[in-house]
Amino acid sequence: MRPPDGRLTDELFPEDRPPRDACGVFGVWAPNEDVAKLAYYGLYALQHRGQESAGIAVSDGHRIVVHKEMGLVAQVFDEPALTTLRGHIAVGHCRYSTTGASVWANAQPTFRSTDKTSLALGHNGNLINTRELAGLLAGTDLGSTGIAATSDTDVLTALFVSDLGQINEISAGTGPSAAADRDAGGVESAAAAVLPLAKGAYSLVFMDEQTLYAARDPHGFRPLVLGRLDSGWVVASETAALDIVGASFVREIAPGELVSIDGRGVRSRTFAAPQPSGCLFEYVYLARPDTTISGRGVHATRVEVGRRLAAEYPVDADLVIPVPESGTPAAIGFAEASGIPFGQGLVKNSYVGRTFIQPSQTIRERGIKLKLNPLRDAIAGRRIVVVDDSIVRGNTQRALVAMLREAGAAEVHVRVASPPVSWPCFYGIDFATRAELIAGRLSPEEICTSIGADSLGYVSLAGLIEATTIPASRLCRACFDGQYPVPVAEDDRGKHVLDGLGVGS
Repeated sequence: MRPPDGRLTDELFPEDRPPRDACGVFGVWAPNEDVAKLAYYGLYALQHRGQESAGIAVSDGHRIVVHKEMGLVAQVFDEPALTTLRGHIAVGHCRYSTTGASVWANAQPTFRSTDKTSLALGHNGNLINTRELAGLLAGTDLGSTGIAATSDTDVLTALFVSDLGQINEISAGTGPSAAADRDAGGVESAAAAVLPLAKGAYSLVFMDEQTLYAARDPHGFRPLVLGRLDSGWVVASETAALDIVGASFVREIAPGELVSIDGRGVRSRTFAAPQPSGCLFEYVYLARPDTTISGRGVHATRVEVGRRLAAEYPVDADLVIPVPESGTPAAIGFAEASGIPFGQGLVKNSYVGRTFIQPSQTIRERGIKLKLNPLRDAIAGRRIVVVDDSIVRGNTQRALVAMLREAGAAEVHVRVASPPVSWPCFYGIDFATRAELIAGRLSPEEICTSIGADSLGYVSLAGLIEATTIPASRLCRACFDGQYPVPVAEDDRGKHVLDGLGVGS
């Protein structure tokens, strides 16, 4: 058994890990600020989006310095480390791996350097044509850095610092400005030529020595926002990160947009026609409740989902309790709409995820009680509605129901603030395969029996979409309905598509 490494984990049931968040990206251009510390606090606000590794790159206008390591933001950085990161531009990243294994070489920001420029890049999302893009590096001198990186992000980074004349394929299908961009050279021109070739989900924050850049794929799968400081600019995955560093929200980076920020201000160009398909699961689980997406607060959306869930699947019960913390807003809405009192029935241990000690077999068999423990006085003899954000494999809910019954619950009714998760995601969330997803092989009635609940109700897809106030045509719902906005070839699925190809090694 591999020894524990102290990283945050929810894998109390190794076979039932929760949906892994996408990554968090943060960038700042501010000549009169301590940009490393701004990036640190920005990443702290985005820690929920990725807990495997963290990194910050800083430029003083002449060179880029990168500090990254495996672990949580607070584990990777301390005061001495941040003090060494001096400059006026910073890019930060906290990672959960989608393409590329969870190893130091794949931690971000990625870094590439040529005799003309250097580049540090952070990526939230997942490309679905990584093999094709890696093929463009063949015949260039950018296939080797001495670092065995196998991530889609490293491939993009190499392409962004490439000589466009070396990669003739880039000019195909990039629009009438491609020739002018090739002549102009530079990171901005290379990015504008390469980005239309990248397929899948990418919200990028990157920089060379002089300029901060941000880009979002034409579908806008992952969120990305622009904020204003008194003396500069910030880009981040979520508006909550802007709040933490004292930046005011300006706008979202548009799908298909490339933004450049330097001493001349903010410049914008559209590299591809927008086809908005924002991730619906951001509202269910991924985003912080204090974040705003497309003008709609995530907390307000989740409360409204709870109201709709109560209307769609009413039940006679004595108490509504959430599975903390992600089930809390929907449980509040369910209680409001149903008239059933809202209360706390489960106490969460906030520190369980940071243990350095592997649980003994006796403790592991009790599983979820490491993380959650029931309030017996609140539960005993009562009919309980327990509200959760989603069900992936079902093992956690099965253990929850058993625990509530052991605590004396007369009835246990499970309500879920998302439709059944029946399909895997290829756009930046590491869901299980369809065979591993319980809703991919069982009906809701069969799932109810499997987890041992008295009743089970999922909010409808229509109800969830209506709660967001965003038209269905502008949302990606693939994990619920299997309709993928960008088709994914079988060979391009999985996080290890580049392993063994020699890219970056």
